[in-house]
Amino acid sequence: MSADLLLTFNAGSSSIKIGVFEIDRYSAHRLASGMIDFRKTPLQFHVTEGPAIFNVDLKTKASEDLSEVLSETFGWLAKHFNIQHVTAVGHRVVHGGDTFAGPVRIDDSAIKAIDALTMLAPLHQPQCLRLIRAIQQLRPDVAQVASFDTAFHRTNPEVVRRFAIPRKLHDDGIKRYGFHGLSYKYIAGELARRAPAAAGGKVIVAHLGSGASLCGLKAGVSQDSSMGFSTLDGIPMATRCGALDPGVLLHLLGPLGRPMAEVETILYKKSGLLGVSGISADSRELLTCNRVEAREAIDLFTFRIAGEMARIAATLGGLDAIVFTAGIGEHQPLIRAGVSDRLNWLGLELDHVANAADAETISAASSRIAAYVIPTNEEQIIADEALSVLHETASVI
Repeated sequence: MSADLLLTFNAGSSSIKIGVFEIDRYSAHRLASGMIDFRKTPLQFHVTEGPAIFNVDLKTKASEDLSEVLSETFGWLAKHFNIQHVTAVGHRVVHGGDTFAGPVRIDDSAIKAIDALTMLAPLHQPQCLRLIRAIQQLRPDVAQVASFDTAFHRTNPEVVRRFAIPRKLHDDGIKRYGFHGLSYKYIAGELARRAPAAAGGKVIVAHLGSGASLCGLKAGVSQDSSMGFSTLDGIPMATRCGALDPGVLLHLLGPLGRPMAEVETILYKKSGLLGVSGISADSRELLTCNRVEAREAIDLFTFRIAGEMARIAATLGGLDAIVFTAGIGEHQPLIRAGVSDRLNWLGLELDHVANAADAETISAASSRIAAYVIPTNEEQIIADEALSVLHETASVI
């Protein structure tokens, strides 16, 4: 008898990550992972199943309705897995606002509430809703669960969440929410398993990927985050600006007369490492480039990360450990060293041999602050939360 399967969907603005999990009642074990890349023509479906790697060109074209894309994707998966045994789907939803404090089973009321938050995450929320509706159309028998990136940060103190703006605007939802919560939840759990003493203290996790942010944890509970109202805030990213003087926006929209759509494109897609360097959004390329613009982009990236870490350390009232995670954080020693060197004054010293080897512990024995490299796994959290919700609602799998 074949085991039941669970799929996870992690929708980005230009890609969808997919996880295939086997369910063992209360636990989910990943069998394969994949990604649909909407930046490619034709669409490409990249799949990793154990040691095997597949790159599949999809015949279907991208459209507002994702049902055709998913139908073809499911057709390919059916050649490798018993798709009829998929009994549940978990989704990463970027924004839960103040409406969702944890994962929920998706029904009509949940969809309506998620849709109402679209204005707070205009690049990500619509893609996730399209996925949910496409799966409803293709597999109406399958239970769906939403996991929210903002939920992990609901423990942030009120003083952290508030902007210095009129109270009415705050009450209307203009406040700091924080993102990458599924990644931080996974890292908090992994740190507790790997280094329990450090996990019980004051920790800053650096989720450094194309999208990047920092989170301050106290005993595994989120206290502060670099991202605030939107995924633009905080540290610079591959193509996003990070924290920006609001006067710049007033200047662009006012005296310079730039249209809103153009300003949005500049801030989300033409800034960050790409904007500063004028060369690439990929830090790997910039690290090997001899041009001064590339060096300036990397220097600004590590400078802002270190500065934001110092700010979050003030929120925590000290700092016991730092964790680097996500694509850049896990695989780029020069970036980790660039950040850490700016934090020597806090007592952080790297073991440069361990750092160069991407070891789990990269701090020197003499360092007052521990430093770790721990791979993140958002899909595992999505799967775990989906199972948890379905069991709580008596939909035992």
